[in-house]
Amino acid sequence: MLNPSEVLSGKILIVDDQPPHILLLERMLRGAGYSALSSTHDPHLVCDLHRANRYDLILLDLQIPGLDGFRVLEGLKQVEDESRLSVLVMTAHPGNETRALQGGARDFISKPFNAVDLLTRVYKMLERRLLEARAGLHPA
Repeated sequence: MLNPSEVLSGKILIVDDQPPHILLLERMLRGAGYSALSSTHDPHLVCDLHRANRYDLILLDLQIPGLDGFRVLEGLKQVEDESRLSVLVMTAHPGNETRALQGGARDFISKPFNAVDLLTRVYKMLERRLLEARAGLHPA
């Protein structure tokens, strides 16, 4: 089992084209004790950022002008084996969930989201990712 401080220090990237959404997520996550947060509003940077930082979890908005979340998922699969991707997609459009899961996301949350639900999903996804890394299934 992991110590909660290990989970709270997992590296998270927030991807959303709306700065107020990023700010809200950062405040929620920092308030819950997460310390290794990064963010971008530019979906074109996600693959390079992940290549350089190997995030433990990516929170990805699906509806981003210019390069939507589905295309970002496709790009991430070129950076990391799909079985190693840990992406939680966020969407306000019902029906995108199945497509996102088929595209490589591990989980989804509908907007507007419940804070407790989001924090629970983030914690569980990070815990799983870090346990898999500890078991040698992929690098941390």
